[in-house]
Amino acid sequence: MRGFVATLFLVMLAQPVLAHSASAQSFNGDVDVDLELVLAIDASGSVDPGEYRLQMQGVADAFRAPGVLDAIRGGKTGRIAVAIVIWADATVPKFETDWFLIQSEADALAFADIAGSLERNVVGGTGLGEGIAAAMRKFDRNGISGLRQVVDVSGDGEETPPREIVVTMPAARAMAMSRGVTINGLAILNEDDRLDDWYRNHVIAGPQSFVVAIRNFDDFADAMVRKLIREIEDLPKLGLAVPTLK
Repeated sequence: MRGFVATLFLVMLAQPVLAHSASAQSFNGDVDVDLELVLAIDASGSVDPGEYRLQMQGVADAFRAPGVLDAIRGGKTGRIAVAIVIWADATVPKFETDWFLIQSEADALAFADIAGSLERNVVGGTGLGEGIAAAMRKFDRNGISGLRQVVDVSGDGEETPPREIVVTMPAARAMAMSRGVTINGLAILNEDDRLDDWYRNHVIAGPQSFVVAIRNFDDFADAMVRKLIREIEDLPKLGLAVPTLK
């Protein structure tokens, strides 16, 4: 509980630092961005504490990368909105941040600091469908008008059979397609060397959706940089440079 309170304190404390950023409560429906992006991060039982930290540090490092900021600035509005959802068991509440508007280096660096400091507050089974559904709900009435809406989900396993009535991947994909939301995947193959195929067949959805596969969590930061640039620039599939598997 202390970790959860500390995380909320860090998020609240960071808001004044973001010169051009705002929380969801202060958006009034007139904020135009090139992309509304939710990063859906796996914190299920198969992800150990070190691997979780590599994911969060990878997100932080990606937003510190000059290429990501260049991609943001190169868009029609020159800005994107980003939020994080950390998911695990389908029956466990997800941890969510507010939305952050990123259009300057200061914005990107401040968001990176927040992402890198987020503690783990959920654990359990791989409730992938519920995690993606929670990510899509972040788009509802957020006061932001994005040209595109994307859920960027990372994980190292297939969805585990639910014990209760919850949103599973087929329903989550249908929800995304009905809303025009794109789901992209970052499949971590440390436990299942064919997980990227499962992501292609069961997870990704929407216009120009794609999967990036990496061998282990050590490759997460590099893959996240390439993936973010691909998502922000919205290049056709032929423009996707898939990271070389090590």
